[in-house]
Amino acid sequence: MARSGSSSEKPPGKRAGKPDESAPITWDERLVEAMLARRREIGGILLLLFALISLLALAGLTQSSLLGWWTRLLRQIFGWGAFVVSIALAIAGLRLALGRFDRAIHIEPARVVGVIILIVVALGLGHLAGGYSLRDAFIGRGGGLVGWALSEPLFDFFGPLLASLIYLALFVWASMLITGRTWEDVHRGLLAISARLAAWADRVDPDRVDVVGTADRGTAIVSTHPTPDAVQALIDEPESFDDQRRRDPRLPAIDLLERGETLTRAGDEIAWKSKRIEDTLYDFGLPAKVVEVRRGPAVTQFGVEPGFIERPGPDGEVKQQKVRVGQIAALQRDLTLALAVPRLRIEAPVPGRSVVGIEVPNGQTSVVRLRGLLESPAFARLNSSLGVGLGKDVAGEPAVADLAKLPHLLIAGTTGSGKSVCINAFITSLVFNNTPEQLKLVMVDPKKVELVRFNGLPHLIGKVEVDADRAVGVLRWLTSEMDRRYELFESVSARNISIYNRKHSAAGKAHLRLPYIAVFIDELADLMHMYPGDVERNLCRLAQMARATGIHLVDATQRPSTDVITGLIKANFPARLSFAVASGTDSRVILDTVGAENLLGKGDMLYQAPDAGAPVRIQGVYVTDSEIERVVSHWQATVPDHEPAPPPWEPLIARYALLDDTDSLLEAAVELARKHDNLSVSFLQRRLRLGYPRAARLMEHLHEMGLVDDPQTGGKTRRSFVSEDDEDPIGDYLAESE
Repeated sequence: MARSGSSSEKPPGKRAGKPDESAPITWDERLVEAMLARRREIGGILLLLFALISLLALAGLTQSSLLGWWTRLLRQIFGWGAFVVSIALAIAGLRLALGRFDRAIHIEPARVVGVIILIVVALGLGHLAGGYSLRDAFIGRGGGLVGWALSEPLFDFFGPLLASLIYLALFVWASMLITGRTWEDVHRGLLAISARLAAWADRVDPDRVDVVGTADRGTAIVSTHPTPDAVQALIDEPESFDDQRRRDPRLPAIDLLERGETLTRAGDEIAWKSKRIEDTLYDFGLPAKVVEVRRGPAVTQFGVEPGFIERPGPDGEVKQQKVRVGQIAALQRDLTLALAVPRLRIEAPVPGRSVVGIEVPNGQTSVVRLRGLLESPAFARLNSSLGVGLGKDVAGEPAVADLAKLPHLLIAGTTGSGKSVCINAFITSLVFNNTPEQLKLVMVDPKKVELVRFNGLPHLIGKVEVDADRAVGVLRWLTSEMDRRYELFESVSARNISIYNRKHSAAGKAHLRLPYIAVFIDELADLMHMYPGDVERNLCRLAQMARATGIHLVDATQRPSTDVITGLIKANFPARLSFAVASGTDSRVILDTVGAENLLGKGDMLYQAPDAGAPVRIQGVYVTDSEIERVVSHWQATVPDHEPAPPPWEPLIARYALLDDTDSLLEAAVELARKHDNLSVSFLQRRLRLGYPRAARLMEHLHEMGLVDDPQTGGKTRRSFVSEDDEDPIGDYLAESE
């Protein structure tokens, strides 16, 4: 029962297969099974034999009718490429025959495609080089029909130049496929070749120095390695930017500005200074490594990474301690001596990077041109008509600022450090991108020689004021203009000048738009010395409130002391710019930190932006006298009928001159005369709380101005000739006096 049950559980296939297992397998079945198992190798051997026979037939070593027809077909199609096709078939047969060794002789498909493209290109070039025709191709000469199809029709259709470019592109593509290279590898190879050429040029001419400010195309700055282990950062100079924004046709062309020169750096100098810095720090027991080099127009910043010092701990175990940043900063004089430079500045640490910056002067200072800054992408990204060019930082990157966001700038520096050149660059930048309807300029130049070259600009309100006595009147007018603009903003519910102008433009009242006003004062110390109270009071009020009205101040002084740059002025001027100063005390006054005393002069400056935590070192832009003359002449030719109008601060200056000559309470006395029909000396005494002599003098001044009558016979009262309808009796008197 069990045996029959177990047999019934077996699958039917098992029972049916038992008789076949006992039957013997014939030899032909074993041969077929073996051939099927080796069909790949057999096919490869047959293909290899066929390819070898074809090669022998092509070479004329064997002959038959069938082989003759086959060789004629190969020659007609491929020409001399028939040998290549036969060799390719032999390689394919060998590849199939050795299939079990697939991993050992693996061939990538991309390489095969590259070889095919290369052979096809060679067929076309070979047929073209031999001068063969279509009849020759049918005979089997040259590259055959394939070579003819890739030569004559291609050249006839595209022309010689474009066909040659197609051949070149196919050749490069085939070479990249065969070698397994990509476009990134080609780019790296070109950079390597460029670096080798630069190194060769450094050996030929080691005194080459970078000059930035090129307008056409920025050149890449490639740093050489001071040591094999040091990793130098490559700082690329940005390319010039073609500003495609819509410009007023009256604005000056960029060709009025000069281009910057193009030089390259001396790699040997960089390597020597890097090695010298590392050796000097090591001699003082401070291991460090130069890991970054940033090349600028005037200085090169070497990024030093502090190392470790082995010191025994309390338990006697040796431990590694990091070199402190303060230890490196304390060796400023020793590094200056070792590098044999006039001045050296250490930024410990560099904001945003984990290195200590040692800024060493270059062997030759490069000139930064305004044209390169105006065409840079950084200037275009400002997207503001009040953008100004500052210069280039220690990495050679353009440094620009938006005057509307500063909103006021305080400049300090010794004589000849570059303050006036910086102001000239600011003015040139503004008039280069603004029409007279968009921007007005107010200039005060007590030195009388720096800003007078801008006289004649249609942007200028009046003329450049060179008298310190009149400068106070200019500040008073600016204050009154600020108040007037705020009243206009209130009437249309506008928060600032941008919203005010936008509302008038939308309403079709573009003629009511208000222009921006940029105020430049070249020497603040002279004004503060003569009128400290008035100047400080008006400057602080303008700095506090004038931003929304579109009035921006740029003040410069060569004496950054506390009696010139007071605490109130510093508090209201968050943006500051310091050129070389005499001492660290002066640097603290202008920047609230030391460092400006180590600047080199000639445009070398530290710029403290309102939103930056630390000042940035910049080589200032240089604008030549000829560039300024060309820009001024352009505007004079563009607006030929422009005649400078009388400055609007003339009435204020005359008013305050009258008050200085008469009495400061004259305005109060005139106001009483407007409100009352009769006046007397005793009335003025009571209302103005004066003594009899001063009140009597005020009454005489009112009589001289024609505002009161002569004293009546037997009485002391005088009849007033003005009423409340008279808005400005003093102004009317001054107008009649002129």
